[in-house]
Formats: sequence, C-alpha cells, structure tokens
Amino acid sequence: MTAVEEPLMATESLMTTEEFEELARAADRIAEGVKLEFIDGQLGAKAMPDGDHDRIIQWLIRVFMMFRPELFLTPERGLKIERYRKGRARPDGALADADAFVGQGEWADPEPVLLVAEVTSGDQDTERRDRQEKPRAYAETGIPVYLLIDRDSCEVTVHSRPRGSRYEEILKVQFGATVELPDPVNVALDTEPLKAWVR
Repeated sequence: MTAVEEPLMATESLMTTEEFEELARAADRIAEGVKLEFIDGQLGAKAMPDGDHDRIIQWLIRVFMMFRPELFLTPERGLKIERYRKGRARPDGALADADAFVGQGEWADPEPVLLVAEVTSGDQDTERRDRQEKPRAYAETGIPVYLLIDRDSCEVTVHSRPRGSRYEEILKVQFGATVELPDPVNVALDTEPLKAWVR
C-alpha cells in the first residue's frame, strides 16, 4: 500500500512569518513602493495609492485630530495580525494612542489599536483582500473597529464587535451619510467629503 500525500489546505502557508519578513525587507530595498502583506498564510501586495486615496487618508487624520486629539491615525503601520500573530498587514491607517508604536519595529503589536482603516484601490484583489480576508484577520486579532472606505461602491462599511474570526456588527452607508464609529472610537463621521475623491 502506498501512502497518499494529502493536498495543502488553503489555510496552510507555504512560507513562515520569518521568511515573509525577510522577503518584505528585500522588496522594500529593491522595488520602490512595493508593500507586501501576509494574511491567512498568503502573500499579497498592496496597490500603490493614487492621489484621491492619499487625500482620503489625510482627511481621516484631520477628523481624528479634531475629535480624538489624544489619538493618531498612523498610515501604513505594519501590524502583527490574526489569532496567533502569524500574519502581517499594513492597513492604510491604524488609530491608537499617539505613543502606541514608539520603540516598536516594522511589525507592531496590534493590542493598542482601536481602529484600522482601509481605502479601496480599485485593483483586482480588492474583493478578496479588503472585503473578505482583512475583516476576518482584523476580527481574529481583536481590533475593535474596521473601517472600509469603498470607492468602488461609494460606501463606508463599519465593522465592529469582533468575535472569533468575524465582526458581529456591520453597518454600510452611502457616501454623504453620517456614520457613528462605535466604542472605543466614538466619533460621528460625516462622509460627505468622500464624494469629491472618487473617479
């Protein structure tokens, strides 16, 4: 009788976290602007942001500075994510105490993060990455709020109350509506300005 090798499951990784970090450092050195992520054991690359994407992040930074000045939305902060912190993500913004990442390396502990924000880039991986993998990974990490600004559908989606590998509450509003970012963020976000930054 011959042993039959079972195929790899989709959640099994072909790379360790340490191998990913080495690859990500090499990519930073040789390919300007390439930002790699490692979610659910899978390697992914973030699309280069356009000017509208950058403007949305600037707007979010100002909103949080006005309403929660003790916090800061740090752009592109590398975070150790998922249940066993084997994943690595670079959300477009990570909201935490202004000193939360002081002394940490490229991949920070997500414990102090109150909210992560992602802005869609319109690339082919948006559906899988921003709408499926990242909500699962951020919930599994225990990040209280995941804010998705979806420029494809002109909607803002607020994921909150993480439990296991999902968020128990999901609220979608069209650009132009005011949406409450729940505890522990507690900010009413008027999304009217977003209408100017979609093409």
